[in-house]
Amino acid sequence: MIARTATTIIEQALKRQAAVAIIGPRQVGKTTLAREIASTRPGALYLDLEAREDREKLAEPVLFLRQYENSLVVLDEIHRVPELFNLLRGIIDQGRRTGHGTGRFLVLGSASIDLLRQTGESLAGRITYIDLGPFYTLELPADEPTLIQLWLRGGFPGSYLAEDDTVSLRWRADFIRTYLERDVPQFGPRVPAGVLERLWTMLANGQGALLNASRLAAGLQISAPTVQRYIDLLADLLLVRRLPPFHRNVGKRLVKSPKVYVRDSGLVHALLGIRTYNDLAGHPVSGTSWEGFVIENLLSAVPERTVASFYRTAAGAEIDLLLEIPGHGLWAIEIKRSLSGRPEKGFYIACQDLLPDRRFVVNAGSANYPIDSEITAIGLHELAAMLAALTI
Repeated sequence: MIARTATTIIEQALKRQAAVAIIGPRQVGKTTLAREIASTRPGALYLDLEAREDREKLAEPVLFLRQYENSLVVLDEIHRVPELFNLLRGIIDQGRRTGHGTGRFLVLGSASIDLLRQTGESLAGRITYIDLGPFYTLELPADEPTLIQLWLRGGFPGSYLAEDDTVSLRWRADFIRTYLERDVPQFGPRVPAGVLERLWTMLANGQGALLNASRLAAGLQISAPTVQRYIDLLADLLLVRRLPPFHRNVGKRLVKSPKVYVRDSGLVHALLGIRTYNDLAGHPVSGTSWEGFVIENLLSAVPERTVASFYRTAAGAEIDLLLEIPGHGLWAIEIKRSLSGRPEKGFYIACQDLLPDRRFVVNAGSANYPIDSEITAIGLHELAAMLAALTI
């Protein structure tokens, strides 16, 4: 069992809130984590809402759940029965009146927080949402072989822990196929699996590129609004990230389109047929794959309410990742695949525009040293640990 950093956060949330929702893509470890937490609580009940038998137990949910008002109830795949959100409100409010106001429900969902909130508005003030992503660097040993394996295979447990690279790639290929054929249709209108797979592959080929819906639409022979709708769906399923451009009035012509990343590096490599590290090292996507990998790992470590973006001007000034951290100012991060490396000229120009409070170059090494009086070279694990230690 690899300890998840979210465990402590979830346990603390259950002590102060009636319901806690763990949100993350399928196969990311939500059920394993929830069962582990439930095992420490006497009388806890686990219901898998994908199983008809467990859904039938909730034919009269108020009556059934009343029998467990002193126990933690885990509701897995809550999106399969969205009407439960409205019923949980009354159950929670009744529990508060009888002294059972916290730690009642642990709900698991495979869609974004925003998507679940559309059906869970009635639980406002009664539920805490916690995002659980794949494994990231702070949950694993801080050594180079581990980092390379995590980058190549991605952080989904079934892929990362596979016995070899071939098995790992097969797991990811099956994961992609299952999502396309079974899971995607649960959350939106019927999307042709072949079209969505080609779009997903195009996004992997253009990892970290500015979103150009018209170009993607031309390649897929569909409309640009349809492309936007499909990308929205992949983002809602936590499979794609749209990193927005930084918006502040700095008197420059700023890029206005978001960058688009396939969030898990292992899925990028599976979509492109990259099996081994040797294949990856010589592939054209290597640099942008590393960039997306670093961004996902850092965003897994940042304090709550941190705002992430990138900065780019028409004149060539660019910062790969900007973090606006409450109480700690603006951090500018340049990402390099090499073991060392100085930032590009565009980074210096961008820093003159924005005057960030901290400036880093993240590389593939682990040494921490100054490049100049304002810029620090640092490894991914080290910067993630620094971010995780911040208090706000």
